[in-house]
Amino acid sequence: MFRRSAALLAAAALALPGIAHAQEAMADAADSGDTAWILTSSALVLMMTMPGLILFYGGLLRQKSVLSVMIQCGAIAAMGSLLWIVCGYTMAFGTVTNGWLGGGNAWMLISLGNVREGYAVPENAFALFQMTFAAITPALMAGAWVDRARFGWVVAFCALWGLVVYAPVTHWIWGGGWLASQFGTLDFAGGIVVHTTAGVSALVIALLLGKRQGFPKTLMLPHSPVLVVVGAGLLWVGWFGFNGGSAVAANDDAASAIINTHAAASAAAMAWLLIERFMVGKSTAIGFATGAVAGLATVTPAAGMISPGGALILGLAAACVCYPMIQVIKSKLEIDDSLDVFAVHGVGGMTGSLLLAFFMSPALGGTGGEDYSIIGQLGAQAVGVGVVAIWSALASVILALGVSWIMPMRVGEDAEREGLDIASHGERGWEMD
Repeated sequence: MFRRSAALLAAAALALPGIAHAQEAMADAADSGDTAWILTSSALVLMMTMPGLILFYGGLLRQKSVLSVMIQCGAIAAMGSLLWIVCGYTMAFGTVTNGWLGGGNAWMLISLGNVREGYAVPENAFALFQMTFAAITPALMAGAWVDRARFGWVVAFCALWGLVVYAPVTHWIWGGGWLASQFGTLDFAGGIVVHTTAGVSALVIALLLGKRQGFPKTLMLPHSPVLVVVGAGLLWVGWFGFNGGSAVAANDDAASAIINTHAAASAAAMAWLLIERFMVGKSTAIGFATGAVAGLATVTPAAGMISPGGALILGLAAACVCYPMIQVIKSKLEIDDSLDVFAVHGVGGMTGSLLLAFFMSPALGGTGGEDYSIIGQLGAQAVGVGVVAIWSALASVILALGVSWIMPMRVGEDAEREGLDIASHGERGWEMD
């Protein structure tokens, strides 16, 4: 009997290392379904930039500067992607040290793990998904300075902005940094990290650059509402990857985020049409597209944490807040934020980030736990929005003026009058009937 027991113990001891190695391998293995979804989401987010944002912005402009904004968006996205590989990813998602910047363990995307800690996807797939965010965020700002910013200044400023503003803020909230760990600030897919940073910075640059020639007296109508609607449609579809992919898994959180994204966009678009009907006497295609984008930006910070009913209300709030803000910025304050980046993306993102505190409540179908406190979360959200807005504004002023010492921010009067397509790039846009 003793010999038999000893033999069993010896066999068990020999098996333990094998069991341990098997468990370690399972813990270090990616889930194929989650990986497929994150790769698909990466493609959808890139589609939002090229061609979605390019067409959306291009249609909103006058014909003489359509190609210039397309080139700017493309170059900004390409430069942002390269810098993300070199050092942006490790600044945002590198080893947590002091909570302000990630460690340098992943510069040039070296030393990436088989899976990203906390998820079941390869770290290189996670880095790819986040790279598409780093590409589109500074490109959003291009809508604020169209018709008058120099191409070289745009690329240089956005390159530095991605490293000084976007990457640190990403670490503070998504990378284990101080806003998330100390204050509990939440942002599901970028209401603060993407839309607040880009919106506030865009407003600052619009102020620094000054008004376009003729603004606000000259009526600067969009040259192609068709392109605006097509671009908005691509943004709408791509946003499923933007928000749904932020669950970093093919699960119920991703499905919830997509349903909520669609609900908010639909509600905001229809509410915008209704507001236009009462305010200007008719509903427009551009209003429908703008309303949808406002709803998408507003639901982004809360997409995976609220119920579809909450998302619907966020969409209505987006239209009710962003529509009058456009009038305030352009008509009351006479700030030439050309394509309403701050009023739509910035204000929408901040509104959704604050309202998240209410609609995340379990009583309203949100994901908050039993000890969830609306007041406590609202404070955490307010701190996050306030800190990020202030940092984005200050850093943008310093970067914009610093780069302008080397290359001017604004093109000359003749170039602006002629149009940047020809003056800056030597190309002529297509003729419209």
